Amino acid sequence: MTDKTELIKRYIFLLVGLFVNGLGVSFITKAGLGTSPITSIPYTLSLGFTPTVGMFTLVFNIFLVILQVILLRRNFQLQNLLQLPIIALFSFFIDLTMSLLGFMQPETYAMKVVSLIVGCLILGFGVFMEMVANVAMLPGEATVRAVSDVFSTDFGKTKIAFDSSMTIIAAILSFIMFKHLDGVREGTIVAAILVGFIARLFKKYIGGIEKILIS
Repeated sequence: MTDKTELIKRYIFLLVGLFVNGLGVSFITKAGLGTSPITSIPYTLSLGFTPTVGMFTLVFNIFLVILQVILLRRNFQLQNLLQLPIIALFSFFIDLTMSLLGFMQPETYAMKVVSLIVGCLILGFGVFMEMVANVAMLPGEATVRAVSDVFSTDFGKTKIAFDSSMTIIAAILSFIMFKHLDGVREGTIVAAILVGFIARLFKKYIGGIEKILIS
């Protein structure tokens, strides 16, 4: 009974974390200085087509799950399919928070930077909540893990290469669709550097919250 209660608490924590993640992504995007690396392709596509950032995020992450199946083959476990409802919720939360932040239109560059930093703090806390919940990974991280396992590479270095690849592909798509860079800017690089660092700081200084709220 205790194990079931703890598992329920962890999934609730994950659910809240997904909302916080969506809010963080939306805050960064609304800053107008680019978006987070993992969202860069969906966001760039949403600038040129009708579907929303959330819708493109859902489709893109389903593609990542399929990529995991191809990479892992027999080692792909059925529990990894939990990524599908999780990413569906995450995509919904992105669209929801983008709508809630519809009023947010920072005009000066200073305000854009402030919005970007606030977004990184929010997203970093959301990532920290995922780490504390420790029940499932989003497709982005799960794909990095799959590549790391199959090719025996370091997870951290593979993560950097993955994020860099997403950003480069988004930039190429931007030039193809708009003939100039749109959707990928300096904020994308800042988010790539800050979010993981902030999540680790939360883990270091308030990681004990897991014992209080969950265990």
